[in-house]
Amino acid sequence: MSNKILVISGSVSPVETSYSAELTKKFIEEYRKTNPNDTFEYLDLNEVAMASKTLTRATMGNYFNEEDSIKYIKQLKSVDKVIMVSPMHNFNVTALVKNYLDHVLLANETFSYKYSKKGDAIGLLEHLKVQILTTQGAPYGWYLWGNHTEYLKGTWEFVAAKVNTPVLLAGTKTEPLSKLSPTEAVKTIEKEIIAAAQTF
Repeated sequence: MSNKILVISGSVSPVETSYSAELTKKFIEEYRKTNPNDTFEYLDLNEVAMASKTLTRATMGNYFNEEDSIKYIKQLKSVDKVIMVSPMHNFNVTALVKNYLDHVLLANETFSYKYSKKGDAIGLLEHLKVQILTTQGAPYGWYLWGNHTEYLKGTWEFVAAKVNTPVLLAGTKTEPLSKLSPTEAVKTIEKEIIAAAQTF
């Protein structure tokens, strides 16, 4: 049986110099080795208007609409797996990723408080398996208060998705990785990538 996989990219860097793009490419390459029949759908958040729309007092009234929310929620419900890609920007996910999540985290669509225990929510995307691929300029541990990888993991788990072990490429703006090309830098965590690809 083949799976449908949605690849969501939230990097704003040019593809040719993007560590996130290279990490994604390598992960998919390894994944295809054991899952040759799976199909991929790509969502580059740079290319959709929804991901540039921020929730404000002025936009609250029509923020959650058919074109910007329901369309992408239906997309999530139509696939089996999601690969979520984001570099760290100012100690968090990119604004594109945050806007995407704000649009799809909609009560009674991706989660519900109905029939839940007090203070708890029930996720409605339990069919999904998610692979998180993240990058950051600082080495891991420098800014743990801004752990965008854990933020994404917790968010997907909130909607009941099963999250595979995330893959983080950290330290891209410090030596030795800063001296390497994106391809060379990604190669330094090749074992982690292969291990994650085999369990996703």
